[in-house]
Amino acid sequence: QVQLVESGGGLAQPGGSLRLSCAASGSVVRRNDMAWYRQPPGKQREKVATITRGGNSNYADSVKGRFTISRDNAKNTVYLQLNSLKPEDTAVYYCIPVVMYRDKWYPQGSWGQGTQVTVSS
Repeated sequence: QVQLVESGGGLAQPGGSLRLSCAASGSVVRRNDMAWYRQPPGKQREKVATITRGGNSNYADSVKGRFTISRDNAKNTVYLQLNSLKPEDTAVYYCIPVVMYRDKWYPQGSWGQGTQVTVSS
């Protein structure tokens, strides 16, 4: 059973920064393409960023230029650096392995508990 543990969320002011971490069991990160998703209150979960095993990254338009996804295979951890935060970034953030099928990414396995990010003054 793959375990994903997200951490690093909290309360930030608009314009502030946070760094999220996702620690996975086994060699999940090393063996998979990974992604961060988020679920704003009352809305559906949406994909924020992906990073391939080769280190290629891709971002949702809403976070491009502000968020950075990275990975440390040796630590089996994926990170999401959140800069220039906006109130609309408020959400629960999740990481998960993903696979691409017909040019679309699909989450694989079970979701972790996520980490809450709240952006407010």
